Amino acid sequence: MQALLACFPHPHGNPLLKFNSQSQRLNSLPTLISTSKFFPPQPQIFLYPSSFVLNTPKSPTIRAPKHGQVRCGISSNGNTSNEKKGVKEWFEVCGEALSNAFPLWVTLGCVLGLVRPNCFSWVTPRLNIVGLTIIMVGMGMTLTLDDLRGALSMNKEVLSGFVLQYSVMPLSGFFVSKLLNLPSHYAAGLILVACCPGGTASNLVTYLARGNVALSVIMTAASTLTAVVMTPLLTAKLAGKYVAVDGSGLLISTLQVVLLPVLAGALLNQYFQPLVKLVSRLMPPMAVATVAILCGNAIAQSSSAILMSGGQVILASSLLHASGFFFGYILARMLGLDVTTSRTISIEVGMQNSVLGIVLATQHFGDPLTVVPCAISSVCHNIFGSILAGIWRHSAPAEKKD
Repeated sequence: MQALLACFPHPHGNPLLKFNSQSQRLNSLPTLISTSKFFPPQPQIFLYPSSFVLNTPKSPTIRAPKHGQVRCGISSNGNTSNEKKGVKEWFEVCGEALSNAFPLWVTLGCVLGLVRPNCFSWVTPRLNIVGLTIIMVGMGMTLTLDDLRGALSMNKEVLSGFVLQYSVMPLSGFFVSKLLNLPSHYAAGLILVACCPGGTASNLVTYLARGNVALSVIMTAASTLTAVVMTPLLTAKLAGKYVAVDGSGLLISTLQVVLLPVLAGALLNQYFQPLVKLVSRLMPPMAVATVAILCGNAIAQSSSAILMSGGQVILASSLLHASGFFFGYILARMLGLDVTTSRTISIEVGMQNSVLGIVLATQHFGDPLTVVPCAISSVCHNIFGSILAGIWRHSAPAEKKD
């Protein structure tokens, strides 16, 4: 101990520290001996059974090892951690750059699907489901079970999204078809896709836009489960054609692609956080790539019909989804909802389950051209949604900035 105190000379001489018999009972717990009586208030001595450690806030660390020698030195173990930190930061910057260019990748995928449809021949329906499931698990990793419980308790927000979903879009489809005087087959296809529930892509776009993912998932599930009644009813009223919707098939698809993967991701986040921290950096770039591939594949499957349809159907689909995004946000704000919730509802309302529209148009409408608005819709809502995600990703609402 005297050798240790000799490293720090004091103007009044080195005091002797006396220990009573009780100090010899120390087993494994360190005892803090304050030296403020003899020294300036900064130094502190930590006494361990096998070594002494003296720490000062802005001084080197001095340790006495077991064999009794006092070694003074400055610990330098930061190089390895700095290198690891540098690699992590570089990886995060690259992932952020890819995610920020979301509209560009979606547009490139759509153009490639239109010009070179054979490039997406490898994309099978099974692969689509697997890709979406993985991304939904990744989105679930950003949530906790408390987030999901909180979203279930947001009755006003869920109800507002549901009402806007089945009012703004069907009415927009009806009025756009009348405004542009679309042929009956195109008008029926446009109204049909407008009456479909929210699509899985809305959850991905909400995730990339840093919206309320839990609320988006709950709203998608609510609109999908009620589509068994709402889609046939609204289509029959607005398009004059009743279409039957496979309720059990929709339920199974929603469970497989949306609810169960998100719940699995939330459970992983709850109980396996080290794994989640490792994988979470990969999720935004993977989500961007998945949406770009899905959009390109949708275009590739209907490329010839899209090229034959001309600009009228493209304009009609663009107006439909622009109306959904715009009025979804404005009306949600008018209902007194916060910015983040309004953005989430805007994305949910503006993005439809176009795949369901394509299936229903193929099964229940005799004219094959009825499918064209549904196919073009899948592209328009993803392009508009990706643009909004790119903008909202970098413009945090005022509630979050504070």
